Amino acid sequence: MSILPILIHPDPRLKKLADPVPQVTTDLRALADDMLETMYDAPGIGLAAPQIGVNQRLIVMDCVKAEDATPEPMALFNPEVTWASEDTNVYEEGCLSIPDQYAEVTRPSSVRVKWMDVDGKPHEREFDGLWATCVQHEIDHLNGKLFIDYLSAIKRQMITRKMQKLKREKARM
Repeated sequence: MSILPILIHPDPRLKKLADPVPQVTTDLRALADDMLETMYDAPGIGLAAPQIGVNQRLIVMDCVKAEDATPEPMALFNPEVTWASEDTNVYEEGCLSIPDQYAEVTRPSSVRVKWMDVDGKPHEREFDGLWATCVQHEIDHLNGKLFIDYLSAIKRQMITRKMQKLKREKARM
């Protein structure tokens, strides 16, 4: 397993619609493992394949935060929201592709999602709380949408300028 480089906004690859996964292969299972290792190392609670430059509909997540709790890593291929509650939650979201920037985003508080697991088996499950926010945030990545797209144009521009500056500073190192 290896830790992969995470793309930083603005990057045109983060704004593309990801391609469906026709079938789960050995290479894609290995990619999911690498993505989980990358996510834990970052540290984060979710990561989408486009964030590491892979234009495939694959996300990984684990919203278990307590240090004494058992991790619940998940890899979801072709995840799709099939139902969303009318009730909403507001979470302060961040993103591994937009480091150290956070903003409140309103999303449905519960969602039902269908996907394929690492063995290609279909699943459907309802997520709520932080899990619901995370799965929606990661599915947004597969559709070329970032959490800052929910913000006002002024806030979005401010964050984008900070990320451009960060990328310039990293390029000088």
